[in-house]
Amino acid sequence: MGVEAIRANMVKAVKVYEFGGVEKLKYEDVEIGSPQPGYVKIKHTAIGVNFIDTYFRNGHYKTELPYIPGVEGAGTVEEVGPGVTEVNVGDRVSYAGPMGAYAEERLIVADKLIKIPNGVDDITAAAVVLKGSTAQVLLHKAFKVEKGQFILIHAAAGGVGSLMVQWATHIGAKVIACVSTNEKAEQAKADGAQHIVLYSDKNLVERVKEITNGAGVSVVYDSVGKDTFQESLECLAIRGSFVSFGQSSGPLDPIPISALASKSLFLTRPSLFHYTVTREDLEEVSGAVLANAASGVLKIRVNHTYPLSQVAQAHADLEARKTTGSIVLIPDGVKKV
Repeated sequence: MGVEAIRANMVKAVKVYEFGGVEKLKYEDVEIGSPQPGYVKIKHTAIGVNFIDTYFRNGHYKTELPYIPGVEGAGTVEEVGPGVTEVNVGDRVSYAGPMGAYAEERLIVADKLIKIPNGVDDITAAAVVLKGSTAQVLLHKAFKVEKGQFILIHAAAGGVGSLMVQWATHIGAKVIACVSTNEKAEQAKADGAQHIVLYSDKNLVERVKEITNGAGVSVVYDSVGKDTFQESLECLAIRGSFVSFGQSSGPLDPIPISALASKSLFLTRPSLFHYTVTREDLEEVSGAVLANAASGVLKIRVNHTYPLSQVAQAHADLEARKTTGSIVLIPDGVKKV
């Protein structure tokens, strides 16, 4: 291939060559080829940033090096490989996984793409598909939330937490939201949470007992991990469920089975991708998210956008808890759509 042809296939992307801090995110040229059978090439208009991206970058979650981070994006189909029937050139599409989203363009297997419906813009789609699908699985599959139940949501003003509060409120659950600041408390209230607990108050168990008349909550959704695990167990009602889906404060210590015995508790550590293995599952989960975004049931707060070239700052702000709602990267030179 000649030099000009190689240049034509080069796009800007973020690569990680070794695990570590935000300085390990390298913004550089990469070559993108043509799609093989079953694959398509998409041009990104918006790229979602998620806490799981930081886990891979710092080595908490392992992956082969080097790699391009990011598991959520939206854009337009530029080229389709042989045998592709799910999408066509020109379609607006979004996805949650596989990794490789931090790039102007990428190749991706076609059956992981979901068409973006009218009424949902690309930035919203990039901000909601992964986090919204996570919320859908947590609220409907890992534990099925029902009207009237008391539930506790940690980090309730974050990207996933905010959507969970809104969706659970729509179902009719009584939401207790845990947040770190008064500003985030106001957001959780706006999302529909009936009760707010600030981490700084250090009285979570007492507040939950007070709110639930001593009964405890049916389920705790915990994305914080190490710092909140023990209190979360104490907040649960008899036969309550602890749903762990993150570890922003660090991984959980080993848990003896006997820790669950005092109230016959259930514990699960779900992964979204185990609930979207088949195309049918993917369409059910993602379709529900995009439909609720289009109808207004889910209000997507994209409070922070960064150029793709400033991804290190985006990660730094996310890890420092300086952000609320969703974070989206916009490829440099692309107009927000």
